[in-house]
Amino acid sequence: MAGPALRVVIAPDSFGGALDSVAVTAAIASGWERARPADTLVRAPMADGGEGTLAALTAALGDAARRRTLGTVDPLGRPVEADWLLLDEGRAAFIEMAEASGLARLAAGERGPASAKAASTRGTGELLCAALDAGVERITIGLGGSASTDGGSGLIAALGARLLDAGGEDLPPGGAALSRLAGIDATGLDSRLADVSLVAASDVTNPLCGPAGAAATYGPQKGADPEAVADLDAALRVFGAAIERATGRAVADLPGAGAAGGTTAALLGFTNAVVRPGVEVVAELVGLPDALEAANLVITGEGQADEQTLAGKAAMGVALLARSRNAPAVLLCGGVGPGIAALEAAGLFALVQPILDHPGDLAEAMADTERLLANAAERLAATIGIGLNLVSG
Repeated sequence: MAGPALRVVIAPDSFGGALDSVAVTAAIASGWERARPADTLVRAPMADGGEGTLAALTAALGDAARRRTLGTVDPLGRPVEADWLLLDEGRAAFIEMAEASGLARLAAGERGPASAKAASTRGTGELLCAALDAGVERITIGLGGSASTDGGSGLIAALGARLLDAGGEDLPPGGAALSRLAGIDATGLDSRLADVSLVAASDVTNPLCGPAGAAATYGPQKGADPEAVADLDAALRVFGAAIERATGRAVADLPGAGAAGGTTAALLGFTNAVVRPGVEVVAELVGLPDALEAANLVITGEGQADEQTLAGKAAMGVALLARSRNAPAVLLCGGVGPGIAALEAAGLFALVQPILDHPGDLAEAMADTERLLANAAERLAATIGIGLNLVSG
């Protein structure tokens, strides 16, 4: 006997470098169905607004999410095609910054101090222009995975602002060039920005500059060495001051201004954007709160469960929503790291379960993630079935 049929919501994040959240969801579902085929499975792949969010939204929304492709530029100004989504029957748009301006657009050999200083957000700005051209009323920009530390200067330049040096000439793209910024002329900024609701989806709380700023915290991940970090941080200070002079808005020290290489600073300075947690935004877009209303169990997942899970990652957001609806949540993870005791003590997860079933190195496990997830889900389903039988018997 398998016990009474359950309604199980599967809402994992991606397993970084191995499977995106859509593939993770499919693997968990396939394993669960082997043990409990009569259960109702609700697939709701999750993301935090960064890389992979477009895929998660497309899978969750189906025909309600219409992909649009734009010829734009990558972080180094090279031609590239990038996608964005048209939602809510054309009234809303979702832009994933990583699509045009993501670090994944650069080959490993291209990631170094030179590219970190020259990378621009112009491609994301052009995606934003495309959404405005489509006549949408609401735009969400998922921040994360960016290659740039330009403070969003490329984005506002694509929207019509001019970044000028002391001689009145336009600056070249990239964060390092901002050290020569004398002023920002926003008279040509796209006027349609005033008429749209703009949300920046981000879980980052870093300010624009300083020891916890965009350059110091995230620059090394983008190839910046200590000298490049110092140069970029100094340049962002100049940019923050220029934003305040141009708009009257002191944005540099606001929590989250350093997100996506400081892109949030430009958005807060020159648009009506509000910043919201990425997990919360994605959960609403995919309809996760409604899906959880009748759930008996929620399964989420991520590559590693550690202290960062408690800092607002997708799995944590799913668990908080599940708790608010009295549904137990299980976290399947590739492995555990520092802070796992604090995570378990928080009591948000009924179970934190690594998926590994035999000793092996990281590369082997990542290559085998699909099988490991399916088998772990099958074991979990079988165990729950035993428990239900014991209770009903």
